[in-house]
Parts: sequence; C-alpha cells; structure tokens
Amino acid sequence: MPRPDLLNRLAQAHADRAQADLLRRLRTVREADGAWIAVDGRRLLSFASNDYLGLAQHPRVTEALVDAAQRWGVGATAAHLLGGHRAEHEALEHDLAHWLGRERALLFSTGYMANLGVLGALLGDGDVCVQDKLNHACLIDGARLSGAELKRYPHNDVDGARRQLDAAPDAGAVLATDGVFSMDGDVAPLPELAALCRERGALLHVDDAHGLGVLGADGAGSVAAAGLSAHDVPIHMATLGKALGVAGAFVAGSAALIDGLVQFARTHVYTTAMPPALAAAARAAIGLARFEHWRRERLATLIAHFRHGAQRRGFVLLPSGTPIQPVLVGASGDALRLSRDLEARGFYVPAIRPPTVPNGKARLRVTLSALHTETDVERLLDALALGGAQGMQNAH
Repeated sequence: MPRPDLLNRLAQAHADRAQADLLRRLRTVREADGAWIAVDGRRLLSFASNDYLGLAQHPRVTEALVDAAQRWGVGATAAHLLGGHRAEHEALEHDLAHWLGRERALLFSTGYMANLGVLGALLGDGDVCVQDKLNHACLIDGARLSGAELKRYPHNDVDGARRQLDAAPDAGAVLATDGVFSMDGDVAPLPELAALCRERGALLHVDDAHGLGVLGADGAGSVAAAGLSAHDVPIHMATLGKALGVAGAFVAGSAALIDGLVQFARTHVYTTAMPPALAAAARAAIGLARFEHWRRERLATLIAHFRHGAQRRGFVLLPSGTPIQPVLVGASGDALRLSRDLEARGFYVPAIRPPTVPNGKARLRVTLSALHTETDVERLLDALALGGAQGMQNAH
C-alpha cells in the first residue's frame, strides 16, 4: 500500500474547513492608533485586542524599549544560559516576583513556551495532569508532551476535578487551570481548587495570562483577587503580551521551582532569550499597570456598560466580569456574517469558531480596553443590534 500523500491530506483538510465556514485567514494591520487599526484600507475601531490597559503604545513603554535597544541592540544573541541573560532580564524577573509576592520568577519567550516548559519539567510517565476542559491549548499540549496522563474535567467543576485526581491517587499530580478563560471570560474557582490540591497533595498551576494587570490589588491577577498565597498556588504563570502590552511570559514561584526550571524546562534552556529591550519595556508597563488604578476602574465601567446594554438589547452573553465579553451566536456562518456586518459599519470584531470553541458555540469575542470610551461601546452595541445579534444563540 502506498504511503499517504501528506500535503494532499492537508489540502483536503483545508478544503473541508472552508466548506464548514471554519477557515481562518491572516489579515494585515497596516496602522495602529490607540484602539483604531487600519485593515484592507479601512480604519476600524478594534474590539479584538488583548491590550486591556492600553499600554502597548504608551509613550513611557515605547521610550523604555527604544532606550534599551540603543544600549543593548535588538536581539539577546543567545540563550539565557549561554550569555543571553542580560541585566534587563534579571531586573524584570525581580520586578515580577516582587509584584506577585513570589520568591523568584523566570522569563520565557512566549506563554506557550512557558506552559510547555513547566509541565515538561515537572511531569513524566506515570504522573497525571488534571485540567479544565476549556484550558488554553498550550496547557493541554504541555501535558501531552510531558508524557503524563491528561485528565480533563467539566468547566469549573471542582467535584469533577476531585474525581479525576482520585482516579489516580498514587500518581504525582498537577492541576492546571486558566485563571481567566480566554474565550469565555469567566474566572476559575481558584479558592476551591487550591483547597482541593492541598487535600489531595497536587500542585496547582494557574495560567493568568488574561488576569494579570486586570484583576486583584495593584493588578496582581486572579490569584491575588482570590486572596491566595504562594503556598496556595505554587506555580503562577502569566504573559507580558496582554494587559502589559509587550511580549513574552514568565513563571513565578519558589526558589526551588525556578532553580529546577532553569535546569529542566527545555523551552527556556534551548531557545534564544527574549530581546532585552522588550524586558525593559515590560518593566515600564508593570509600573503603569500597578499604580495607575484608573485604568482598571475605567475597564470596570466599560464592562458594566457593555453588559447592561447587551442584555437590554437581547444579546446572549456568558457570565463574564472581565474585559472578555463573548456574544454567543451559535452557527459559524452566522458569526461570520455578523463579523462582516460589523466591519462594514466600522468595527473589527472577528468571529470565533470551532475548534477554538465547542461546536454550535461560535461567537463574537468582544474585548474591551481602557482606550475605549463609553460612546465607543454604545456605538458597538447599536451596530450589533442592527446586525441582528439579538437572541441569535437561542435560534440554534
């Protein structure tokens, strides 16, 4: 029997996805100005950015990056262990650990690499990784690549997590969860999960990519908002490319954890360090995120405005109190139509479809930023109503 033609198989999968209204496509942004972007020659008000605090173009952050680039150049030139770990990296790790109340922090080039590195260093054959079914793909992939058994529980179901841990009582165990779920916008039941991990001897790993900067005192994230300590959450991971507006990621925890990751986290050891200029920019962003409380206050106002207006107009929302506000639609084709209708009216809100979300749960993922105004939100709500978003999910 001849071998399968892998390129032909890939092309067929592409065609099948297009037929099902699930095809993704790259679109180039030619210009960015605050919450506005230019795409295909049109100026659009974006409600698709993770720049929750509006820091990505902040003058102080930009100035820090430029000054550091003039001193250090563009690239780190080597892996952290081979001369790429510069003073800016060390200072950023110190600032992150201090902000989150942890002994140490360790930088990674992306959030995906951070989660793969941590789970790969901690887990192996015979261990178990228990995860929420709506966790980000990098947590799922990290568990699979580690060699541990991946066990998943229904979304935010603490009893389900307990059953999965109890099914392997003698195995080394990590319970991993998003702090804020990226497609639903809701927050994990962290106090209950922390109590469960203490009872069952498992390590709790929280991916706080969408909570850092947005939730908790001084924006320290969902873990701080839940009133949990470093003892409760031994592994605290977050990214620098969401609310901080930069790029990269880190893991914060005990000195023993970080020392172990330096030795065994392959995605830290075997990759070039992030540019030192980005580390300098992230340090500037941390100062703004921690102490400019008005940014979180504005976000809270915008979230309340959007939810009140959406419910008054009959949109189907998920129970989210974060800047991620999904408008449920149902069918992928309907979500695409609504997204295109919004673009025609001057708004950029891409449709989110399977496999990113479950079948039949396509949506418009509206994300709010401190750069938006209440007038911007009201205009978006009116455009959604004109596009026919009312009760769309109920029709399916």
